[in-house]
Amino acid sequence: MVSPERRESMQKSWVRVLEKYRVAPADAYPAFDVLVAAYSAPERHYHNLEHLAEMFRVVERLSPQVEDPSALHLAVWFHDAVYDSRAKDNERRSGELAVDLLGPVGVPGSTIERVVSMIWATAHPADGNPPALRDTQVLLDADLAILGASDDRYARYARDIRSEYLWVPDVEYRAGRASVLERFLTRPRIYHTAIMHDEGEQRARTNLRAELATLQAK
Repeated sequence: MVSPERRESMQKSWVRVLEKYRVAPADAYPAFDVLVAAYSAPERHYHNLEHLAEMFRVVERLSPQVEDPSALHLAVWFHDAVYDSRAKDNERRSGELAVDLLGPVGVPGSTIERVVSMIWATAHPADGNPPALRDTQVLLDADLAILGASDDRYARYARDIRSEYLWVPDVEYRAGRASVLERFLTRPRIYHTAIMHDEGEQRARTNLRAELATLQAK
């Protein structure tokens, strides 16, 4: 959960970003409300506003290497706007929502295309190859920053992910989750940006191995 103060700060940032595209605050608020409602749904145990707030802190840290801060800001907001743990097309549908909400208020088509391409990349392809767009690299590193979190934060993240998949029987969940963790561990590097790689890579691998060991020990 995020505090009311943090939510208000996020709203102000949202309005400032859309003002750069000459979108009036009155036209920006409805889309913001749609997104907040989506990220505040009761089934959102991890993919919620707290996740976004943590991502924005990482993006701010990496801001010197960001090429289009406004488009990246929008991509963060929309990347998990549609999240159904039973579905396989969340990224595509999140991109479609970005088109539906940003187009009518006047965000340029070229910006929307950039945002959608970044959203689609958060499917985290199995090959782990770095995307060509630097801002996409920042987005992906922010999305995966949780993997390099402290022991307590990572443990809460793992529990929250399990809660989002309560409909999956335990044996099946452990096998599926283990497969996801192993896929990240086989990558040459988890983080694309130098800062995240230097500061979080080894911590992330330690966390992943520890969770994997727990899953396989049951």
